[in-house]
Amino acid sequence: MSVKWEKQEGNNGLLTVEVSTDVVTKGLDQAFKKVVKQINVPGFRKGKMPRPMFEKMYGVESLYQDALDFILPEAYGNAVDEVGIDPIDRPEIDIVTMEKGQPLVFTAKVVVKPEVTLGDYKGLEVTKLETEVTDAEIEEQLQSQQVRLAELAIKEDAIVEGDTAVIDFEGFVGDEAFEGGTGTDYSLEIGSNTFIPGFEEQLIGSKNGEEKDVTVTFPEEYHAAELAGKEAVFKVTVKEVKGKELPELNDDFAKEVDAEVEGIEGLRAKLKEVTAEEKKQLAEQTLRDDLVEAAAENVTVDIPEVMIETETDRILQEFGQRLEQQGMNLDLYYQFSGQSEDALREQMAEDAKKRVKVSLTLEAIGEKEKIQATEEDINAELEKMSAQFNMPAEDIKKALGGTAVLENDLRFQKTVDFLVENAKIS
Repeated sequence: MSVKWEKQEGNNGLLTVEVSTDVVTKGLDQAFKKVVKQINVPGFRKGKMPRPMFEKMYGVESLYQDALDFILPEAYGNAVDEVGIDPIDRPEIDIVTMEKGQPLVFTAKVVVKPEVTLGDYKGLEVTKLETEVTDAEIEEQLQSQQVRLAELAIKEDAIVEGDTAVIDFEGFVGDEAFEGGTGTDYSLEIGSNTFIPGFEEQLIGSKNGEEKDVTVTFPEEYHAAELAGKEAVFKVTVKEVKGKELPELNDDFAKEVDAEVEGIEGLRAKLKEVTAEEKKQLAEQTLRDDLVEAAAENVTVDIPEVMIETETDRILQEFGQRLEQQGMNLDLYYQFSGQSEDALREQMAEDAKKRVKVSLTLEAIGEKEKIQATEEDINAELEKMSAQFNMPAEDIKKALGGTAVLENDLRFQKTVDFLVENAKIS
């Protein structure tokens, strides 16, 4: 087999491959064995038709496509290995010549992984987030817990933000009531942003028994197309106003929040300990993210569109999985948000491009600094995952389809460790 690689504009190239006559003959033999099993010929058992008779009746050309199915995968793979390129997409293959008893010649238009020109990545200057926990932060958390455990009580005062109003309402566009615009005894927390923008704010100041016209404009991208961008008036009756009665910050409150603590001071101490650990982890992760982004900003690389599209597919899939965890799916999201898949993909494309650039940057730094994940690293990570998921390490390895993905992740982690070790951190 002979191979020629021609680098073209950008990340494109043309691979020209000549496959030997012996390989072509073997491929035609394999194709005949496959095809002949599907042919019924009087006087012969199925699959026993002689090759010369087959070629006379159907022509040897009828075997070419099946032969190519046998020949091309291995020939293309060997050609890629021989010239040392790294394709990132399916090749566009064109058969130049194919004849019985002659070499096969084909070309493959290939998009390869882009070349990365590294900029500065050692001595990068970053600022680490503050990890000190203040008393004010703890008191803010306690107040949040108070609100969470608050009880609603009927009040005579006017509605303020945070109150819950029990309302009847009917919506009109012009003089006509519209479908889905009516509710009875609906409990609406003011400030929850549950209703159309502007609705809740207009109820502030209203009292029990008061009737009020609330005028709003539906968003341009509202899921109900017949209402999108239109002005509507809701006739609202406030039937009841409920305010939040906050529990006292005492030992009973502390026990309700966390049964394991000893009183309110014990709760404060535990909140401080947990918050300190959370801030430490956030600071470490933010530091690593900042360093990677800084290194990527200094890189010069021409990212092929196919890499961005592939990463966008991955981000969209991740988003769909998160929606499913919330009892939703992408189709419902498109319906409620009024957004199309194309529009959502366009929003995600920039993030996808950043992800690809970061990945290429870390890979290039790892190669230059000869950073590798050792067998010891891989086994240690497998044992860690084994304890985390309560599964034997071998079962985890099988579920991952081997250790290649894990090895790559660990190599990236060690590369980020390298950036941290060589950074100027303030």
